[in-house]
Amino acid sequence: MKNTSTKRQKPKPRFKWQTGAYARHADYQFIIPEQFLMLCRLMDTPPRNMIVDFMDNLACASWKREGRDAAKEHLISYFIAHGYGQQHYTQTDIRSMFKEMDALGMLFPAHGSMKMIDRYSKWRKKQHRYWFKHWHRKPRRRLTEHAEP
Repeated sequence: MKNTSTKRQKPKPRFKWQTGAYARHADYQFIIPEQFLMLCRLMDTPPRNMIVDFMDNLACASWKREGRDAAKEHLISYFIAHGYGQQHYTQTDIRSMFKEMDALGMLFPAHGSMKMIDRYSKWRKKQHRYWFKHWHRKPRRRLTEHAEP
């Protein structure tokens, strides 16, 4: 008998550390600050859209790149101003990380065929793995195995 369950299973993680707080496919439930919610409503932009835009811009993703360079630069400065990762990397290293991620995003074949986009996607996955390992192995890098966010 076939399993007719409509429950979707999460894809397997590409990295063994992509579990728990670092799972790629995650469902979060949190309280949105009322001021943020009011701002979103006044701008007629759902909070989810704003949060997804924030993540895409900070990740220097290939999705919706047009005209977002200034926003990305501000977000990178925001990231650095908060001191994220500076116990492991210098500010110069962090800016280099973002430049490398942005370079990957710029290579997206916007007007390419589906075959070319598929090839790019496969290559990008390999490149992301290489990029992560390169930065994770930096001499200043020290992570605890079970670090909490």
